[in-house]
Amino acid sequence: MSGSNKDSDSSVIKILDIPGGSEAFELAAKFCYGINFDMSTENIAMLRCAAEYLEMTDEHSVENLVVRAEAYLNEVALKSLSSSITVLHKSEELLPTAERVKLVSRCIDAIAYMTCQESHFCSPSSSNSGNNEVVVQQQSKQPVVDWWAEDLTVLRIDSFQRVLIAMMARGFKQYGLGPVLMLYAQKSLRGLEIFGKGMKKIEPKQEHEKRVILETIVSLLPREKNAMSVSFLSMLLRAAIYLETTVACRLDLEKRMGLQLGQAVLDDLLIPSYSFTGDHSLFDTDTVQRILMNYLEFEVEGVRISNNGVDLAGDMERVGKLLENYMAEIASDRNVSLQKFIGLAELIPEQSRVTEDGMYRAVDIYLKAHPNMSDVERKKVCSLMDCQKLSREACAHAAQNDRLPVQTIVQVLYYEQQRLRGEVTNDSDSPAPPPPAAAVLPPKLSSYNDELSKLKRENQDLKLELLKMKMKLKEFEKESDKKSSSSTISTNPNSPISTASMDKPPLPRKSFINSVSRKLGKLNPFGITPYSGRGRTKPPKDRRHSIS
Repeated sequence: MSGSNKDSDSSVIKILDIPGGSEAFELAAKFCYGINFDMSTENIAMLRCAAEYLEMTDEHSVENLVVRAEAYLNEVALKSLSSSITVLHKSEELLPTAERVKLVSRCIDAIAYMTCQESHFCSPSSSNSGNNEVVVQQQSKQPVVDWWAEDLTVLRIDSFQRVLIAMMARGFKQYGLGPVLMLYAQKSLRGLEIFGKGMKKIEPKQEHEKRVILETIVSLLPREKNAMSVSFLSMLLRAAIYLETTVACRLDLEKRMGLQLGQAVLDDLLIPSYSFTGDHSLFDTDTVQRILMNYLEFEVEGVRISNNGVDLAGDMERVGKLLENYMAEIASDRNVSLQKFIGLAELIPEQSRVTEDGMYRAVDIYLKAHPNMSDVERKKVCSLMDCQKLSREACAHAAQNDRLPVQTIVQVLYYEQQRLRGEVTNDSDSPAPPPPAAAVLPPKLSSYNDELSKLKRENQDLKLELLKMKMKLKEFEKESDKKSSSSTISTNPNSPISTASMDKPPLPRKSFINSVSRKLGKLNPFGITPYSGRGRTKPPKDRRHSIS
């Protein structure tokens, strides 16, 4: 406090550090002069702190401002939940005096007591069986948001954290804090550009404040499974990457998402890559890879919480489809390297992939987005899928896909042919069920239908063989073009190359013709017995089991 005399009639008094500023001092002055004013939840905090600072106690006057303010706090302000939250919010600007008079601690205790009285999440028992039963109940219905949860969002993060800790100390269940934390996070983290790329549009001071808020929220998240939705955890993880929180904070969120990966959708995994330079891929594949590794770790170690009626095999199948869709989404990004694409695909469990159609779709998109790949790299990408597990529609598409290597196409056709032969064998081995008495066909008509179905199956085999012949013919024409272009090296008769070409005629393509005739001979659709003379030579040993 300092004073200065400008003239003989007036003086100025400056009180620099009084809690509540000039407004609080004015109310204290009115109290001293007996001027009536209203005490309310809006001004009681600064009145109590100003009275403490000005030492307006009973030592100087009976029923001084300290006594009157304490009476209002105990009889009015701290008797209702909303009033206690308001007083605590006003006390945040009056530190450290509000702490010294224990105004903050009394407000926190009052809030914790009344929230436990109002909420159904508070229970005196804290046994593990009770926790599991309520967790199961939480999964079957939407989380309940109490009416006071919105009021707590006005508090500063340190006060908010102290309130929640006091609530849990009084028996409030931690999984019941999920809706409260969700509301607080949505309000306090609003405005972050976490769904797109570009330069950061946030001031360093504001970024630091939001980083502290986010790390505190993550530390308060319930440990029970399904207490938080996967979409909310994904939102927190995006914000954590954007704000560059601690590694422990991000790893904690990744583990939580891995535990509930079976409930995720594609948008939850499409986490942008916040490189802010434009040189990296569009999506953060490394984070998704760690989430998948956490999921697999939970599956292998058997630490996942098994609930009533939950099919873990079905859960893994959903995860497999989800990751195949994710790979198809990132495959169109030209900045996704071959190593990242293969590394992510190899982590998908084989038992989760009933068919390979999803993987084939991702591989096809990746080959289309990366046309400059070498043959070796294309073979590596195509080795990610099992051609035996492709559906007939996918096989038909792959057989005409120019982006696939020839070896992969031949492999697809081979397995499709094996499947058709297996079906024909099964149909011939298994006895046909007897027809109903009312639908017995004449002998001639029955044999005609059997012959017709057999011809249809053989027709399908012929179509596949013709398609293979066309592909081999294309390769043969390409090789012929290459040889014809290389045969114009020299026309000099003294050249050894030209002499050798004149002396010996070109060898025929025995492997191609023999393979085609052997396949067609096996089918034998017209019932003609092939010639089996002794003069016929056997094919080379290395060609007996050839795919082509």
